[in-house]
Amino acid sequence: MLLGKVIGTIWATRKYEAINNYKLQLVQPINADEKELGSPIIAVDTIGAGPDEIIFYITSGEAPIPMDVDMAPVDASIVGIVDSINSVIHSGD
Repeated sequence: MLLGKVIGTIWATRKYEAINNYKLQLVQPINADEKELGSPIIAVDTIGAGPDEIIFYITSGEAPIPMDVDMAPVDASIVGIVDSINSVIHSGD
């Protein structure tokens, strides 16, 4: 799973039928310090995430799994909303 921040919503008047009931969100990948990583991606929202929320998402072959369809042309799916991030870094103990 990967961390991201919802930075926008993608509106499409026509979509592939399997994703008609899902919102498409523009997600900026981030690290645990909430620093941006790479370029934004489009992810299918399976949980109802909103603007500026930190989320976690899955990609690749696992992306369609949380959807209620057998197969869909999806590369990324939002699967959770993050309440807090508590990162601890250990340096060569």
